[in-house]
Amino acid sequence: MLGEYRIEGRRAVEIAASVERGVGSGDLEPGQPLPPMRELADRLEVNPNTVAAAYRTLRERGVIETAGRRGSRVRAKPATTGREDIRVEVPDGVRDVADGNPDPALLPSLAEAFAAAAERSDRDPVMYGEAAVEPELERLARADLVADGVPDGPVVVTSGSLDAIERVLSAHLKPGDAVAVEDPGWGSLLDLAPALGLRTVGVGVDEEGPRPDDVRRALEAGARALIVTDRAQNPTGAAVSATRARALRSVLEEHPHALLIEDDHGHRIVDLPLHPLAGVTHSWAFVRSAAKAYGPDLRLAVLTGDPVTVDRVHGRQRLGPGWVSRLLQKAVVHLWTSGAVDVGAVAAAYGRRRDALIDALKERGVEAQGRSGMNVWIPVPDETGGVARLLHSGWAVAPGARFRMSAPPGIRITVSTLTPDDIEPLADAVASAVAPAPARRYV
Repeated sequence: MLGEYRIEGRRAVEIAASVERGVGSGDLEPGQPLPPMRELADRLEVNPNTVAAAYRTLRERGVIETAGRRGSRVRAKPATTGREDIRVEVPDGVRDVADGNPDPALLPSLAEAFAAAAERSDRDPVMYGEAAVEPELERLARADLVADGVPDGPVVVTSGSLDAIERVLSAHLKPGDAVAVEDPGWGSLLDLAPALGLRTVGVGVDEEGPRPDDVRRALEAGARALIVTDRAQNPTGAAVSATRARALRSVLEEHPHALLIEDDHGHRIVDLPLHPLAGVTHSWAFVRSAAKAYGPDLRLAVLTGDPVTVDRVHGRQRLGPGWVSRLLQKAVVHLWTSGAVDVGAVAAAYGRRRDALIDALKERGVEAQGRSGMNVWIPVPDETGGVARLLHSGWAVAPGARFRMSAPPGIRITVSTLTPDDIEPLADAVASAVAPAPARRYV
């Protein structure tokens, strides 16, 4: 059943760790059955309850699944494998349009901001026991949120959007709970939920955001949380429109006890208006990261929400890292107040590149999606073949498998560094790569 791999251990934690090592190394493959609990207990000379506890831990961590009498098996996409590993190695001479990074030329210089922050910190150093949030950052963030229609709520700072989302999910849900997520959606989030022991329920996405009927079905089926990307959704570029926001709010009004998490992924790189959903449900959280507009290494996000949610996040944070560096917070304040990023210019630059590629693909009969942000999503009939053919043509694109659960195949192209001269050759290569293979005739 397990080939050459031998599960080891005398305690539940050791047995679970042994299985995870096998999954991580590839010795235990997705879908591979595990021994019945009594059989493994006899082999390891332990109590069957010990194996049962190990299997329960593995289920909660999203590593295995159990189907009644059919027993337990490694999940088809276990959390330990990581979607980030689904990528294309970019050889020399191949253009990388797969990485999802912003254009370095559109990022501000950080030297002045950190010098100013360091000078302020030298004059008034932050010590243990002081506030976790820089007062000026809180004031500026709160003013921005109010201007965008986000309900009033306390503010906490986290180490990026994913850190915020993980803390909110952990504050409200328990292993085995279901969470509705966008499909296709952010690969890291699709890995995070199973790693927390949560079950993911996919909801379809079009250019205006999550489809309301899919959200309703997920919540009616028992999903306890919904995660929505408001703007610049990764990988499709979707942005929640005013009409879609009204429809989604109507659905959420039917489920006031659901946890709503919104990620404004396009903050300060998108000029489309925000249409928040927050405030309809009792428990909600809204997060904005500094990464896309100011640089991925700025691991800082602002989180607001209902008082209970924010208090739980802040309380748990105090028992871990304590706070996000106030020095980093001061630097972000300087970037915000100095006008280091021209939001209109950045949004227009990405918009020109997206629109040019989408228009060129349309001329070639290829459907593509990208309403906001820096990514274009292209449905394809053969994902693996399309990626391989594009690589052969000199373009490395992101496989859709990094972002999908049950959504149809696709590829993601990051337009951040495309020049006008790139558009036609790239469109030609995509059109050739995704075209149906000609039928073979045998005589």
